[in-house]
Amino acid sequence: MTSDFADALGRGRPLVLDGGMSNQLESAGHDLSDGLWSARLLAEEPEAVTAAHLAYFEAGADVAITASYQATFEGFARRGIGRRGAAALMASSVASAREAARRARTDRRLWVAASAGPYGAMLADGSEYRGRYGLTVAELERFHRPRLEVLAAAGPDVLALETVPDTDEAAALLRAVRGLGVPAWLSYTVAGGRTRAGQPLEEAFALAADADEVVAVGVNCCAPQDAAGAVATAVRVTGGPVVVYPNSGESWDAGARGWTGRSAFTPARVRQWRDAGARLIGGCCRVGPQEIASVAAAAQA
Repeated sequence: MTSDFADALGRGRPLVLDGGMSNQLESAGHDLSDGLWSARLLAEEPEAVTAAHLAYFEAGADVAITASYQATFEGFARRGIGRRGAAALMASSVASAREAARRARTDRRLWVAASAGPYGAMLADGSEYRGRYGLTVAELERFHRPRLEVLAAAGPDVLALETVPDTDEAAALLRAVRGLGVPAWLSYTVAGGRTRAGQPLEEAFALAADADEVVAVGVNCCAPQDAAGAVATAVRVTGGPVVVYPNSGESWDAGARGWTGRSAFTPARVRQWRDAGARLIGGCCRVGPQEIASVAAAAQA
């Protein structure tokens, strides 16, 4: 698919993605401890979402990923929000990122990626890190297509099909984006050299190799130390642009409800991903504006 965004991936320096939306909102004092996660603020405090995007743009990000990862018709329905209201909130996630781009004090071209998380994100039980929900590819496609239609109609530059745990859901998403007229990237969450459901990454990336809508494949929300190998595999399998945005590498202690360990998201690793062929580089959970500033510096080097 030809688009301005796809063209930008093929020239110049890598594009810099933003970092974790949730940790940026939490650092500003917002409570995200419910099933809608950051998507709740689309309804309750939309200005907070715009401010979070702006912080990343001003740190050096070229691409904002919208707060729609956990935004689904089913999730909003549990909060008493009907389909029309849910669709408006999903569309507002794109408008919020556009508003942040308008406010950003930079001459750089800024882009908006509309996030579509996996089915497991709607369940809010951690199953997006396991996959294999017991649904068919056709059932998963029926879940994803309506919200992808809403997000595409809102006018993003690209759809971010992200944190995908297995090849069944990837196949469903690839079917669901057909004909929407917006390019997409497909990003798996992985452990070692496999998807979270255990499939080899060669097999996972090959699914998207011939998909016209897909302008990049890669990984996100994984340990930083797993990212370089995944980038190299994606380059080898697809021959196209690669996206990478791992988390900080810290671990979540469910009992203590807190993060433990040290961040493994370092400038040296960023340069490694860049040198391995990544064209979109950023961060996920626990990666904030300071780290994105280091990504921007590495991308310029």
